[in-house]
Amino acid sequence: MKPFLFGLLVIGLLAWAPLVLNDYGTGLLLGLTGYATLATAWAMFSGPTRYVSLATVAFFGIGAYTVAVLSETLPYPLVLVVAALIGLSVSLVVGLATLRLAGVYFVIFSFGLAELVRQTVTWYEVNVTGTLGRYIFLPLEARHIYWQLLALLVLTLLIGIYMRKSRIWLALVAVGDDEVAARHAGVDVTRTKLALFALSATIITLVGAIQAPRWTYVEPTIVFNPTISFLTLVMALLGGAGKLWGPIVGAIPLFLLFEWLSANFPNHYSIILGGIFILIVFAVPNGILARLETLGQRRKGEAQ
Repeated sequence: MKPFLFGLLVIGLLAWAPLVLNDYGTGLLLGLTGYATLATAWAMFSGPTRYVSLATVAFFGIGAYTVAVLSETLPYPLVLVVAALIGLSVSLVVGLATLRLAGVYFVIFSFGLAELVRQTVTWYEVNVTGTLGRYIFLPLEARHIYWQLLALLVLTLLIGIYMRKSRIWLALVAVGDDEVAARHAGVDVTRTKLALFALSATIITLVGAIQAPRWTYVEPTIVFNPTISFLTLVMALLGGAGKLWGPIVGAIPLFLLFEWLSANFPNHYSIILGGIFILIVFAVPNGILARLETLGQRRKGEAQ
């Protein structure tokens, strides 16, 4: 009961924060919540299965462009529903075609998918609509966008908690450990991977859709920026992709560091980010939370 009440208190404080913060503080909190949701959704599938996906920005951009295209013709809540359905449909098609791949082949395909979607949208805008970007005019302030992202983050965490108490999580872990052995043990590997990939992609699509009004003007280079995929990946790995709270633990320091680097080293922050990624892989390959658990177990063993 105490963790539940503590969680409600934290959510209440986070929801109240935009009412006392200035515009910069609210924007910072908005961006942090967005990346925390992206990293948590990414880890929902990639954490247990160990399928490293770089397609995050493909679904993020799909969500953002859906809002840009439909915001003037449909009510905003319905636009979010349509964006989620489009993300779900694309993820099912992609999943059925590619989840039989593994290792580096899946990584390469997921990166290629993001680039394919970006180039397709760019071609369509230039050759069909005759423009490269779209304006979004919605009566939404930064705090409204933040509250939506906070609600989505809470929902994502609740789904993660439920999953870890269900058989599907054990099936995903089995797939990550040894896919062939899991199949022989009776796990429907294809269906399990497809269901979680689609769920993860739908949440990521909603993050893009919710954040779209923040930019006012949207074009492919903004919403299909590969940095989004790499940052999401690094955040999840830093905190621990296999842990429920790992992606959030990784998102907080890395997002703040990214904001500082992009402001002070605008021409070099990508190189620095790459160096940080290499350090994380070597120093904490299983994430900060897993490292802390290992240290805690060692101390207990020494005390005994």
